[in-house]
Amino acid sequence: MPGRRPSEWYPINRLRGEVDRLFNELFEEGSRLTPPWWFGARAYPAVNLWEDAESLHAEFELPGFRMEDIDLQVVGNELTIGGRRGGEDREGTAYHRRERGTGEFKRMIRLPADINTDRVDAKLRDGVLLVRLGKAEAAKPKKIQVKAVGK
Repeated sequence: MPGRRPSEWYPINRLRGEVDRLFNELFEEGSRLTPPWWFGARAYPAVNLWEDAESLHAEFELPGFRMEDIDLQVVGNELTIGGRRGGEDREGTAYHRRERGTGEFKRMIRLPADINTDRVDAKLRDGVLLVRLGKAEAAKPKKIQVKAVGK
């Protein structure tokens, strides 16, 4: 209908508004529609990832782990870390709080560049695993020489 502007009274606009409201409520922390585990659930272990011209660097928080507890693998542009932290059940004790997780974990991180697996090293110090991942030659920045051409 010419000359008539969209109105909230049109059924399709009301439907769109209701769907938008439901989706906003679904992803809002504390909403009655949001599962309780949705917020606060975090991938383990926590990681920082950064890069320089030659390498990517990943830093994982792994308190209480030894190197033999950690499995680290790199394929192409995927870094996978897995491990196991044992639980210490002490006889004759009752836990009042037990927040540190035990058992196995596995986490895969897609990296922004392919990695040269011959240039990867990892060091565990004070509960922090620092992994240096040398970039593949094809992933390193290249300076391109621009040439002038005559008319």
